[in-house]
Formats: sequence, C-alpha cells, structure tokens
Amino acid sequence: MKAPKAQVEKARIDDVLQIHRLVNYYAERGEMLARPLSEIYENVRDFFIIRDGDRVAACAAFHILWADLAEVKSLAVAHDLQGQRLGTQLVKACLGEAQGLGIGTVFCLTYKPDFFQHLGFRQVTLMELPRKVWGECLRCPKFPNCDEVALIYQWEAKPLSQVGIA
Repeated sequence: MKAPKAQVEKARIDDVLQIHRLVNYYAERGEMLARPLSEIYENVRDFFIIRDGDRVAACAAFHILWADLAEVKSLAVAHDLQGQRLGTQLVKACLGEAQGLGIGTVFCLTYKPDFFQHLGFRQVTLMELPRKVWGECLRCPKFPNCDEVALIYQWEAKPLSQVGIA
C-alpha cells in the first residue's frame, strides 16, 4: 500500500478511539503494552499522529516525567504501512519537542531496540533508569519481570546519575 504523506500532527479528541485500536492491535500480539481508553483520553495531548485520509495511520506519545526526562511510548504504525518511515517521523517529532522544551534525556522501553538505536538511542539496563520511570511499571502485568529493552537518547552523553534525574 502507498504510504500517506508523512505529515506529523498533534492528536485530537476524535482520534482517541483509533489510537486505542492501533496501540492495542499490537498489544494483543504481545508486541507492546496495552493502553486503556481512559489513559489515552487523559494523555491525548502527548500524542503525535500521521493520518492516511481519515484514518490514524501511526501514533506515538511523548510523555514528560520530570524537568530533564521524557518518554517516547505507544509508538504504533498500521500493519499495512510498516516500512514507510512513519515511525521514524514520529520519533523525530518527539525528540524535536524534547529539544524545544529543553529536556535533555528521552527514554523508551521497547521490544524493537534496533529501530530506536538507528535513531541515536543507546541501550541501558532498566536499573540505570531513574526511579521516576517506575510509576507506570507498577501497573504493568509484566512487573517485576519486564522483558522490554530500555534505551535513552541524550543531547550530551552523560551518565544518568549526572543529569539530575537519578
């Protein structure tokens, strides 16, 4: 299928049901964590999307946790549009927002580490991430046996303990 024009935009309330379906499509296959509908409504301002006509073709959330720490999460691209660089465009939008806000460290937890490493993220152990990231983990059905890979992106390569977030 031909890729939509990759125009990244902020999600709107009327996109929430499609975002929910897209994210949970992959969650049902064990490829990402499920998100309840209420959580997507509460955090709709975190989401970037790419449209394919009236359809949400891809989405990613950029969630701020602290003055110097944010997360890219819920990155999902419609199955028929994989390989079209839509995910790359969304992650770049998240990183651009982080940089514009002055947030120096962005992390993600993923089952697709190679994708993020190609965008400049580097792998770290889960234990290297600051405790502030564990709030959501406590609600996860996989806690404490997380099998996702932790990666971070930093504008200045410093140990996490030196950026004021550990």
